[in-house]
Amino acid sequence: MSNSTAISAQGSTLQISTGTGGAKNITGIAVGFPTIITSAAHGFGNGDVVAIAGVTGADAALLNGLSWVVTNVTTNTYAVQLNSVGKTLTATGTATPNTYTKVSNFKDYTGFDGKSSEIDVTHMESSAKEVRAGLMDNGSLNINVDRDTSDAGQQALLAAQVSGAVKTFKLTLPNAVVASFSGIVTQFSLSGKVDDVLKTPVSIRISGAVTWA
Repeated sequence: MSNSTAISAQGSTLQISTGTGGAKNITGIAVGFPTIITSAAHGFGNGDVVAIAGVTGADAALLNGLSWVVTNVTTNTYAVQLNSVGKTLTATGTATPNTYTKVSNFKDYTGFDGKSSEIDVTHMESSAKEVRAGLMDNGSLNINVDRDTSDAGQQALLAAQVSGAVKTFKLTLPNAVVASFSGIVTQFSLSGKVDDVLKTPVSIRISGAVTWA
């Protein structure tokens, strides 16, 4: 008889980006897939998002001015999902991380419920329907929180819903796996009833890819 490998949901956390931290110097770049970046004692964690600037070399535009999800973290290195095989990149730049605020009273979540579109490629000689996968739609992340009007994370969710700004989010599972993604807050509502606490359902529409780190 084998033991279950199920992962408890208890201990999951959700964070929303609320600013930027100090830039960290890049001292080495190893081309490949993924691209490995050296930055002494960078302090980043898997799932963090960094904006890279100042890299030189013929192919520097592949990194500069873009935001990247950090994976495969060690004390002095990390990876970004760029295929730089055969490219020329010189390590003279910086990486500036997003900073995050945790959402308190986080109760439950469902999401990543989208699917790829289907492209019909059936033609007159097809013996049955033929399809190809189109772009992936990652759907939404839907959560419930017990409302706390003084909590900075909940305030950031509400502000994002009002502004319509695209924010970066990190859902960290209890086994330290992190889902990092961008999205807009489309719902931030309020409900209450007798003998209960105020509750707020929140819906985050995912924009782009989800990176699991």
